[in-house]
Amino acid sequence: MADTFRIARSTVVDAAPAAILPYLTDFRQWVHWSPWEGVDPDLDRIYSGAESGVGAKYAWSGNRKAGRGTMEITRVDAPREVEVRLDFDKPMKATNTVTFELVPQGELTRVNWVMVGKQTLFSRVGGLFGLFDKMLGKDFEKGLAQLKAVSESR
Repeated sequence: MADTFRIARSTVVDAAPAAILPYLTDFRQWVHWSPWEGVDPDLDRIYSGAESGVGAKYAWSGNRKAGRGTMEITRVDAPREVEVRLDFDKPMKATNTVTFELVPQGELTRVNWVMVGKQTLFSRVGGLFGLFDKMLGKDFEKGLAQLKAVSESR
């Protein structure tokens, strides 16, 4: 059994990478597309570090569904790639790397959302039945659809 997991989804957006990038490099913009927005209407958010790009930080704490954790943008290769360190405290402890790849395809852009991390007991058991990928994959698909909508409407 592998020591790491990988979840990936993608979509095609009718916008240039430069138009999509600000939604990924500024955590304040994530409220417009993140699939986890709305899970807890009373979610506490703290933004710190750089306003956007490398060093931008975001911490959240919410109900059981929202959990608690932090994110930090660790690398930006504008306008093609953004890397985020994602640390969960609740509902389980985990550290993952999230990468957004923006691949131009003529007038369109393929957006790839990839998350990799060390297997936890939860991801290992869920992985046996494909549940972990299906569960998080559904959230990634929702987020990508919302990112597509917001990017194409601007």
